[in-house]
Amino acid sequence: MRVPVRRLRRRLGRPKAADVGSGLVTGLFSIPEGMAYAALAGFNPVAGLYAGVVPAIVGSLTARTVLMVTTLTSAIALTSQSVLSDAGLDAKDPGNIATLTLLAGLVMLLMGVLRLGAVMSFVSNAVMTGFSTGIALQIVTGVLKDATGYKPQGHNRLHQLGDWIAHIGDWALGATLVAVATIAIWAATRLVKRLEPVALLVAMVLASVAVAVLGTDVELVRDIAHIPASLPGFSAPDLSVVPELLGGSVAVALVALAQAASIGPSVPNPDGSRSSVNGDFAAQGLANLAGGLFQSLPSGGSLSRTGVAVSAGARTRWAGIFSGVLLALIVLVCALLAERIPMPVIGGLILVVGGELIWGKRHDILLVLRTSRLSSAAMILTFLATTQLPLQQAIVLGAVLSLLLFCVQAARQSRLVALWRAPDGRWHTAEPPERLTPGEVTVLDYAGTSFFAELPRIESRLPRPDTAGPAVLVLVVRTLPDVPSSAVLKLLDRYAASLAAHGGRLVLCGVQPPLVGLLERSGLAARLGDGGIVPARPELFAPLEEAVAEAEAWLAARRQNPSDSPGDRQNPSLLPGDRQNPPLLPGERPPEGRPAR
Repeated sequence: MRVPVRRLRRRLGRPKAADVGSGLVTGLFSIPEGMAYAALAGFNPVAGLYAGVVPAIVGSLTARTVLMVTTLTSAIALTSQSVLSDAGLDAKDPGNIATLTLLAGLVMLLMGVLRLGAVMSFVSNAVMTGFSTGIALQIVTGVLKDATGYKPQGHNRLHQLGDWIAHIGDWALGATLVAVATIAIWAATRLVKRLEPVALLVAMVLASVAVAVLGTDVELVRDIAHIPASLPGFSAPDLSVVPELLGGSVAVALVALAQAASIGPSVPNPDGSRSSVNGDFAAQGLANLAGGLFQSLPSGGSLSRTGVAVSAGARTRWAGIFSGVLLALIVLVCALLAERIPMPVIGGLILVVGGELIWGKRHDILLVLRTSRLSSAAMILTFLATTQLPLQQAIVLGAVLSLLLFCVQAARQSRLVALWRAPDGRWHTAEPPERLTPGEVTVLDYAGTSFFAELPRIESRLPRPDTAGPAVLVLVVRTLPDVPSSAVLKLLDRYAASLAAHGGRLVLCGVQPPLVGLLERSGLAARLGDGGIVPARPELFAPLEEAVAEAEAWLAARRQNPSDSPGDRQNPSLLPGDRQNPPLLPGERPPEGRPAR
């Protein structure tokens, strides 16, 4: 019993005085942001508050990224609302919310346990930039009514933004002035460096007090929701809606995990320990499994809330734990005051958050636009999908685009490079020759992924073997995967057969042990003959030197016995008809007297 307790103490460490202050600042910051994100997506603002309690505590207890704060984010809120809406379910029903949160937590936990953190690395920067920018636009357009009193019309976010600008005369003066004043207070507070981390909180408090003192007639939080002065209570999931929410919960989990994956590299652990994407996935899953039973919306690692905690002096994981505990105490004491927060104040604060997100992405947008047309197209398509489609569909589209980008880049990176040895013994690179030179050894180095889409390009770069007299091609395949595409094996077999039929030979050099076994099982090793496969060794150029020596010895033997038929000996598995008419490679001319087929 003492050993687990010691491990727990060592994992948690001792709280620092700075952790208490950081937890208080983060908890206070969670009030406007949590309520705003929940209200933005059409949820009860109370659920946004509670997302900063149990998930924050459990997430900080278990995360491998020590300072990561787990709570509701704008993207998670919008995705959750989109999933519930698409399933035809009420976004304010506690049972529906609990079910979605628990399912999303289960998906996160499974991804962590199965060590699927590497999956997130396949989501390209271009796609994530387009998705994040689209989410930021959704944040802005989602609060235009709260900030100005006019609800824009339109079937998508871009249309709504245009309609809002076109109807500037319909904006409510009182609500607009309150939102503008809130933004102005925020901007002024940020000029004071010590107050910069709590600028949103200061703006919320001062603007709310001003509205109350001046008696400005605007909508308040209590007009749309009641905030009970109590701790989060038990919320039972509605298991009957599991089939409708199962697919959508995967989308919610992916959005949360994609956002949180960037926190570990950005916020290193103060104790020097390594963060783990898989460990963080599991921690967020546990946070949602616990939070889903206590009135919380789906949660994930929040970069903004983590940034606030770090800026406020967080030193250990206790900062996140304190943020959840202190937020719960604040809700108990100040619930009635929270109900008096004006909605235009929350609208103004969310406009600030959305604007900062878009402004913060400007460098990534320019980088993608300067990188390639394909990446730019993927970013723009993902952005448009995020503003036009339900978010879970936009996520799937973004994943598909990332996969396509990966495949195209992998196919483009494959190449063949000729290697030639100078008199001083050093190897140099050159372009592959169009034909093999009779009586000489040609060395080519292959670099690629053995992806089948790259093979037509690779095959077109191989030297044509229709030369008079024996010739040897040494193909360096050190970077070939242990289990390459079957199409690669077919290409090697076809080229070796054609080369042997014209009196030449193929030698594979730098072959990794697993690939040697595969070549033997496929029969290609036998068709290449003795010395046709030179295994890889720790010395980089040793296999190449051995392969070249073997090839030169083979050529010397052919010169002494020119009547020997290398094609028959090197390819004993060829059928009689194939010995006379071996397969041709693209662009290869048939020998004299043989009809083309």
